Amino acid sequence: MKRLHVNVAVENLDQAIRFYSTLFATKPSVEKSDYAKWMLDDPRVNFAITARGRATGLDHLGIQVESEAELSEVYDRLSRADAPVVDQGNVTCCYAKSTKSWITDPAGISWETFLTHGDATQYGGDGDGMPVAADAKSACCGEKPEKPAFSCCS
Repeated sequence: MKRLHVNVAVENLDQAIRFYSTLFATKPSVEKSDYAKWMLDDPRVNFAITARGRATGLDHLGIQVESEAELSEVYDRLSRADAPVVDQGNVTCCYAKSTKSWITDPAGISWETFLTHGDATQYGGDGDGMPVAADAKSACCGEKPEKPAFSCCS
């Protein structure tokens, strides 16, 4: 079963954790010094916040899958969309190990599609060569360019 992913960049992580914990009536399932994530079942969403110096507000959306079959199904749909797809393959980002791809929708919103394989001890973006856009040279979760781009957080 697929799960909607929402990533919001925040300025004050502690304040945002208090707000979203109240809104969702639960504490985050993952909480780090620069990141928090709620894996909610009602509504079925992977909601993450990051405090890593990016512009505050909606950072990106995504579809998280639970199997290789679901990942193939969504990748097939992405390949038929009228936009370039960035296939990152296996990456470490947002304290998770995942297989992911990115696309930008007509409104300029970045969407990631990913299958998480496990937890990681580091946020990611430590020179492992993960792109943030089709033409970008920065690593995962680096500075967000002026035009629509892909960050890596799941």
